[in-house]
Amino acid sequence: MKTVLITGCNRGIGLEFARQYASGGWQVFACCRKPAAADALNRLANQYPDRIQVHALDVADHRQIEQLSQTLAGQPVDLLINNAGVYPPERGDAFGSTDYAAWQQAFEVNTMAPLKMTEAFIRQVSRSELKTIVTITSKMGSIADNRGGGSYIYRSSKAGVNIVMKSLSIDLNPKKIIAVLLHPGWVKTDMGGPGALITAEQSVTGMRRVIGNLTLQDSGKFYAFDGKEIPW
Repeated sequence: MKTVLITGCNRGIGLEFARQYASGGWQVFACCRKPAAADALNRLANQYPDRIQVHALDVADHRQIEQLSQTLAGQPVDLLINNAGVYPPERGDAFGSTDYAAWQQAFEVNTMAPLKMTEAFIRQVSRSELKTIVTITSKMGSIADNRGGGSYIYRSSKAGVNIVMKSLSIDLNPKKIIAVLLHPGWVKTDMGGPGALITAEQSVTGMRRVIGNLTLQDSGKFYAFDGKEIPW
């Protein structure tokens, strides 16, 4: 049975990833900050008691990451999905009104955590069959695609994780580990809002298709959920 570890599973894209992989027969390690309050995730886990394990994990807390790695020390991880992310309040992410504390939090969660997760789970990924690490980013982190300005905090945190994953793709190549970035599209979630263009199901279905077709030659690339490559 293939295994996937997903961060940020209490709602939205992470929850849908857990649902689709569990329904596809995978063993899912579903992580969120407060499992007791994750009603939708717990209901899903009850539907798949043999396939979904729920774990408490705040990705901004490196000790929790290390503890989870110890808990899963003997478990190969075919696919690590760094999905957990934060979007700063709009009023604190504009020129002249930058919320610097929110900026620090965004970097801790959006940029630093994926690298820490990779460092902590590199042995589990190395022992697996698929050896794949995916980080959910955004084309708002693309410098070439930035035509609107603003969103300094969110854009920079995603641009930062983009270069982190690009470097990982080079450093982990000798281990034959694939490291890629995925833009999920503008998704109807709590973060994306009701005016977004696609549902979480559509987004995750597309991203799973991309993930399923990845080879080592794709490592270090930046794809949209529909398989199109995004410029840096």
